[in-house]
Amino acid sequence: SASPAVNQHRRLIMIEVPHPGDRIGPYRIDSLVKEGGMASVFRGTDVRTGDPVAIKIPHPEMECDPLFFDRFQREAEIGRRLDHPGVVKVLPSEDSGRVCMVMPWVEGRSLRQILDEEKKLAPARAQRIALRICDVLGYIHSHGVVHRDLKPENLMLDADDRVMLIDFGIAGVAGVRRLTFAKLTKAMGTPDYVSPEQVKGKRGDARSDIYSAGVILYEMLTGRVPFRGANPLVVLNQRLLADAAPVRELAPEISRGLEETIRRALERDPVHRYGSAQNFAWDLEHPTQVEAAKCMTDGAAKSPRRRSQPMWTYVALALIPLVIFVLLCFVASRQ
Repeated sequence: SASPAVNQHRRLIMIEVPHPGDRIGPYRIDSLVKEGGMASVFRGTDVRTGDPVAIKIPHPEMECDPLFFDRFQREAEIGRRLDHPGVVKVLPSEDSGRVCMVMPWVEGRSLRQILDEEKKLAPARAQRIALRICDVLGYIHSHGVVHRDLKPENLMLDADDRVMLIDFGIAGVAGVRRLTFAKLTKAMGTPDYVSPEQVKGKRGDARSDIYSAGVILYEMLTGRVPFRGANPLVVLNQRLLADAAPVRELAPEISRGLEETIRRALERDPVHRYGSAQNFAWDLEHPTQVEAAKCMTDGAAKSPRRRSQPMWTYVALALIPLVIFVLLCFVASRQ
């Protein structure tokens, strides 16, 4: 019998690379949109309705990998199960005849394209987009899904800045076993946006997505990510050891309340981070109250030190003559 390598080669030959005009079930492929490391995305048409669709098809060598196949199927299941205007929907494709994922075509631009063109956004617009991201995160987290690769490339915005979250390729699902895969070393996320706990090899939870959302908001307001370096390892190391520069150092027009909100979202220890997207959103909507609360906290922390430090100083100064007097009396008694 043939070796496993020969059998895999034969399977690869049988899996044809799709071309414009090809049909996959009721869907016609029109053009290649994006070619990634594991799959390609095509624009297509549902010939039954004429509606445009996006068709994600794994590369032939990936389609033969059982672990990737499980991951791909999980992503498709997430897209079929979730039902929210801010989450890309996966359409039925059981009769397509090959492994693929079909989704409604989303008109608009990715947040990455917008930031590449505009560099940074006005604070009011950035807050509005961040609030919509929180709304989507709150929904998926309530359904046991953690995206784990939240970044501007995976956020599509329409003309009114309505947000659509796409690409659940490395998402985690509560109660489902963790999948590992050699080419999914990026499963811990993208270096610029990944949370510190994911850098440490942990699976990550809802707070990991909140951290990534905080990085995205930081970038929208300042035009740069919080941590930069010569290579991804430097960036990841900084995330574990250093705090991000305060937002107002790069964008002084930002309110102190908004700066404090971003700082909380970017806490290195998830225990000190926002526990839910709803809490993050509340602070985004109430920056004045966040600033007032911070001032009260800072005042309570500093006031005792300001009062106690002079008190100890005065006590010490008062004791010096007494100590000298006692020493003199002791010396005199010994003579």
